Amino acid sequence: MSDTDFIREVEELHLRLADADTDDLVELAKLAGLDPKLAIQIEMVKVPDATFAIGKYPVTQAQYEAVIGTNPSHFQGNPQNPVESVSYNNAIAFCQELSQVTGKNYRLPTESEWEYACRAGTTTRWYFGNNYRQSGDYAWYGGNSEDTTHPVGQKLPNAWGLYDMSGNVYEWCQSEILRGGSYLSHDGCCDSTFCINSFGDFKYCTNGFRVVCDN
Repeated sequence: MSDTDFIREVEELHLRLADADTDDLVELAKLAGLDPKLAIQIEMVKVPDATFAIGKYPVTQAQYEAVIGTNPSHFQGNPQNPVESVSYNNAIAFCQELSQVTGKNYRLPTESEWEYACRAGTTTRWYFGNNYRQSGDYAWYGGNSEDTTHPVGQKLPNAWGLYDMSGNVYEWCQSEILRGGSYLSHDGCCDSTFCINSFGDFKYCTNGFRVVCDN
């Protein structure tokens, strides 16, 4: 390899790392012969007046596959879509594996933690107010999703910078509760309080999760 080619390769690698997401880092780790789990990146947001941080986005397909090694999602094709078709038990297993790899305590949020983070200090029905007509600005739901999931972070966040707390995928919480609504939901099922009781092995293409990490 010439000096010019070497410099170009180094520059290209630097540029990719400077703007890399989990999918890029996993690919680079594989090329380098490293464990892709070491490349996992999950952006966390410190929750005000609380002892935990919560994922800025739902767990993506790229993140799930990097940790678990498979992608169970029905809607594949974009690794930045939220992982779905995961059970409560699958989500728990992801948190346990991620904790082992990183040395941090990742877990599912409790229902009260999830709602506290979702509301972001609001007392209205939705974290963006009481006007359901604003749902399309903040959520992928039955009125705009075209019956599919979408890449995380495309809609407006709540006041604490959390994306997709309404719609896109339901999110597993502890005690086998689903919160937040999905891409198939009526806007009324994407508010800050709606919940569904489920069970550990239940899988469906509307169900995903986000993680919390204890400070």
